[in-house]
Amino acid sequence: MSIEKHNPASCQTAVSGSVFFYLGREVKEQETFKVEGTFESLYAAQNWARSKGYVYGSLCGDAPVALRKGQSFSEYDLPEKWKNMSEEDVKSVDGVIKSRDYREGSVTVMLF
Repeated sequence: MSIEKHNPASCQTAVSGSVFFYLGREVKEQETFKVEGTFESLYAAQNWARSKGYVYGSLCGDAPVALRKGQSFSEYDLPEKWKNMSEEDVKSVDGVIKSRDYREGSVTVMLF
């Protein structure tokens, strides 16, 4: 069994047995979307997150998009873009949307 160490600087996913961690947080629920069309996987991921009661920030290159538990976007109290988030902000997110290619690639939602 392989155990990877978490590297917060690179936002790596760590695996320990069957428990997954991202940003040092246990991933409680995860869903991946791959839909044909420009940004369609992102839109599907955002819709899924909204259906679970989460709101989200803005895209920032290939960085993660922060999720916050809340029914309305007025409850999203973090900086919109990942690059503007402090270490404390990152530790307080309720989940993330991540992809290597938001435009045409698959998109994964991780809820903590």
